Amino acid sequence: MADNKAILTIGDKEVELPILQGTAGQDVIDVRSLGATGYFTYDPGFMATGSCDSSITFIDGAEGVLLHRGFPIGELAQNSDYLEVCYMLLHGDAPTSEQYKEFKETITNHTMVHEQINMFFHGFRNDSHPMAMLCGTVGALSSFYHSDLDVTDPSARIRSAHRLIAKMPTLIAMAYKYSVGQPFVYPKNDLSYAGNFLNMMFSVPTEDYVISEAVERAMDRIFILHADHEQNASTSTVRLAGSSGANPYACIAAGVASLWGPAHGGANEACLNMLEEIGTVDRIPEFIARAKDKSDPFRLMGFGHRVYKNIDPRAKVMRESCHEVLAELKLDDPLLDVAMELERIALSDPYFAEKKLFPNVDFYSGIVLKAIGIPTNMFTCIFALARTVGWISHWHEMMSQPGQKIGRPRQLYTGETQRPYTPIKKD
Repeated sequence: MADNKAILTIGDKEVELPILQGTAGQDVIDVRSLGATGYFTYDPGFMATGSCDSSITFIDGAEGVLLHRGFPIGELAQNSDYLEVCYMLLHGDAPTSEQYKEFKETITNHTMVHEQINMFFHGFRNDSHPMAMLCGTVGALSSFYHSDLDVTDPSARIRSAHRLIAKMPTLIAMAYKYSVGQPFVYPKNDLSYAGNFLNMMFSVPTEDYVISEAVERAMDRIFILHADHEQNASTSTVRLAGSSGANPYACIAAGVASLWGPAHGGANEACLNMLEEIGTVDRIPEFIARAKDKSDPFRLMGFGHRVYKNIDPRAKVMRESCHEVLAELKLDDPLLDVAMELERIALSDPYFAEKKLFPNVDFYSGIVLKAIGIPTNMFTCIFALARTVGWISHWHEMMSQPGQKIGRPRQLYTGETQRPYTPIKKD
């Protein structure tokens, strides 16, 4: 309600602050006028601060709900494909058949990158982390598409969004091929978005890469399930960079850099590292006991979630794809055996249910990526590929809203107060 207010008492003074209501979720106290009283709020990590209003994604962590434009993530993962989700995130609603066809053709026709991009990769050491190559090449796209750099032009914003969604798989596949010393593979317009990515990753000139339907479907679901997740660290980074008027390619490069942090984009890689630490099925009881011991620093990676206090709504669908891929590929890999036994224990042990330590989407996606043959240092790149549409959708939404101001957080200063400077003696 417009007349709903919070009263903040500061000494003998009362400050009225409006309470704003969204269409779902918690109400928020509007503190924008608080600065005029000489005070600011203090909220490290922005754990209780709404930085914007957005109509793209809604999360209810307590109930395990994730909605994109109002559509439940489980239904999208089961009944749509990644490009359909891209369209709705970017444009606000599910596409019609004609809109989907046109959008798919547009993305397909933008998958090629300028041939001079090849030279950028050859400037990196071949043992460079793929995310380092991705940061550089995504930012470099701004030097090729000058017509996209007017951030006040809606058509230019959409054009840059199309290019980024289309070219990210190509750049990531190029980073992988460069790191293993194989020639770059050009996109193929007759393949699906996920199928094209897999082909660019794994085909070689001497033989064709056969795309498994289960693997292709699992890859597409990984993209869908990671497409957007509200105001996370990398999305907030993109918004903050965009608030200065920076071009879209620079903003997405900033998002890639933020995602690179192990506390954000490295969860499924950390899960695989944990499986390698456990090593064999017979060692699982030892690590389960350590996980239950509060005095032991060991933590089970891929179980529980910071946002979801119940089951991760993305995990159910990813679990299905995970088991499909493992059944089809029939791999003899002890790490996958460890993963499946850990899953069985987590779903049957009362301790895990009590602590809400259910396998999350990172647990299952990490297993799938491992089974497909994608090395762990590429996992965060896959995350960046999927999340690009979320980043660019939030950036476009922000740039479409009138009265946007450059982001400028405040601070609680704890340094020295003003003092005189004594010049040092220079002999």
